[in-house]
Amino acid sequence: MSPKAGQDDTSATPSVGSLDVKVEVIVIPVSDVDRAKRFYQGLGWRLDQTPPGIVQFTPHGSACSVQFGAQLTSATPGSAVAYLVVSDIAAVRDALVSAGVDVGGVFHVTPDGPADGPDPERRSYVSRATFRDPDGNTWLLQEITTRLPGRVEGGLTSYGSASDLASALRRAAAAHGKHEERTGERDDNWPDWYAAYLVSEQSGATPPE
Repeated sequence: MSPKAGQDDTSATPSVGSLDVKVEVIVIPVSDVDRAKRFYQGLGWRLDQTPPGIVQFTPHGSACSVQFGAQLTSATPGSAVAYLVVSDIAAVRDALVSAGVDVGGVFHVTPDGPADGPDPERRSYVSRATFRDPDGNTWLLQEITTRLPGRVEGGLTSYGSASDLASALRRAAAAHGKHEERTGERDDNWPDWYAAYLVSEQSGATPPE
């Protein structure tokens, strides 16, 4: 039956919750574009081709980019705060320090506030470190190896770089070693076990035992 006059046919309209929307770029406020450009080049981030007046960098392995420019935002330079997700916070911090970046010490979040050093259990989302660009925009490194349930849809698994995949395989190997200790048997089906473990890390599902 056709809709009555004055009524919209919304039968084919997708719901807001089903829209495929991706965060592509975040804009940060800077006071000196050239100085900021030198800093982010020093981080090893990829300088992308952009229209005039826009500088865009993409961190290695990231699907989201960072933009800045003289006319992009009226926000106060240094007021931005953003997270950089890493799989090994100690290794990333060491690499940044070697590149001349002033990175604070690794700390972990507790119910009583921040505590020095990485989380003793190396739980995801807990270990952090910070650094700032020349304007004071804050970048918060956060170690994540296992996603909370629901953060990855459909059990999809992806890795942004070879180093991220290698770190995941090392964690799978360590967990699989404990699995063989518990069973007291060699597991010749380890590829399937590894695959299940890698997917569970990113999707938040229960890992194999």
